[in-house]
Amino acid sequence: MLHFIDTEIPATMAPMDAVKDMRLLELGIGTWESCLAARWDKFDSLTTVSARFWPSAALLEQLAQEHDGFLLTDNDGKLLAETGTSKNAVLADKESLLIRYPWDLLKVHEEILSGIRQSSLSGTVRDGAVIDGTVILGEGAVLLPGVFIEGTAVIGKNCRLGPNCYLRGCTFIGDNCHIGQAVEIKNSIVMHHTAVAHLSYFGDSIICPETNIGGGTIASNFRHDGKNHRSMVAGELVETGRRKFGTVIGPGVHTGIHTSIYPGRKLYSGTSTLPGEIVKKDLK
Repeated sequence: MLHFIDTEIPATMAPMDAVKDMRLLELGIGTWESCLAARWDKFDSLTTVSARFWPSAALLEQLAQEHDGFLLTDNDGKLLAETGTSKNAVLADKESLLIRYPWDLLKVHEEILSGIRQSSLSGTVRDGAVIDGTVILGEGAVLLPGVFIEGTAVIGKNCRLGPNCYLRGCTFIGDNCHIGQAVEIKNSIVMHHTAVAHLSYFGDSIICPETNIGGGTIASNFRHDGKNHRSMVAGELVETGRRKFGTVIGPGVHTGIHTSIYPGRKLYSGTSTLPGEIVKKDLK
C-alpha cells in the first residue's frame, strides 16, 4: 500500500474523475482488499495529502508486477510515495467505485445486490405473497398477501410490506419501514423508519430515513426524449450518466398527497410538499 509524502496528489494516483474541491468517498469493491476505508480520510487540504492511498487502475497493474517494493518519484526524482515490502496486501480484481454524487450510490447498490445469489427469509411470508427472485428478509418483517417481488430485494427488520405492493429490480428497504397498498418500488434505496403507505411509485430513487410519503406521490424517472438525466449541483447541471433516475429525498421529508416529482430532483432534509404539489426544481 502507498504512503504519500506531503505533496500534491499526482494525477496518476487518483481516479480520473476525482476532483480536489470536495471530499470524496471510494467504496472498496476494487483497489486493495485488505484495507478499504481510508482512501479519502486524510484529505486535510485541497492539494496535499499524507496518508495511505490507493493508486489508479493503471498503477495497480504495475504494482502487481513488483515483488520487492515500489517507489514513485516525479520527473526530478523527488520521492512521492512508496509501497514498502508488505506481503499481506492483496489486489482486488475489480475497479473501485467512486461516490461523489447521490446517484453514485445507486450504482454501488446495484453492484452489491446483483451479487446476492441465495434468499434468506427470517421474517414471515403470508399466503398470497409471491417471491420471484432473491430476497433477504429480516427478523420481524412481514410480507402480506399480494406482495410481488422480482429481482433482488433486501428487506430489513420489522418491516411491513403490503398488501398488494410490487418490488422489482435491485431494491433495499431498511429496518422498520412500511411499504403499503398499491406501492411500486423499483431499483431503489429506502432507508430506515420510512413509510410509503399507499398508491405511490419510486424508481431508481433514494429515500433517506424518517421520511413519510403521502398517498399518491409519484416520482418520474424517465425523460420523454430518452436522454440521460442531469441534476443540479452547486448551481450547475451535472450529467448523471443514468437514463433512469428518479429522486433523492433527504431525511425527515414529508410529501403531501398526490405530490408529483420531476426526474432528477432532490428534496432536501426536513422539507415538505403541499397536497398536489409538482416538484419541478430541487426543494430546499
